[in-house]
Amino acid sequence: MPNCSIMVIIATSCVALAGCQSANMYSTTAPATPGCVAGTVGGAVVGGVAGAAIGSGTGQLWAVGGGATLGGAAGSAIACGR
Repeated sequence: MPNCSIMVIIATSCVALAGCQSANMYSTTAPATPGCVAGTVGGAVVGGVAGAAIGSGTGQLWAVGGGATLGGAAGSAIACGR
């Protein structure tokens, strides 16, 4: 059961962080599209789950954080095309 609760915490954290994205009215770049946000959050969730599958103890916690970070960056690069 601990792995299930970790995955729920990761998914909740990713959704909460996605809500922190704000529109910059003075930016010359196009605003983020829903597909871009979904790609970033989805990548972070997949990376966090993959990180939870490896390691144990404190190492597993670092693997989840690293997986979520790298997954979010990869999902953003793929979905946003930047």
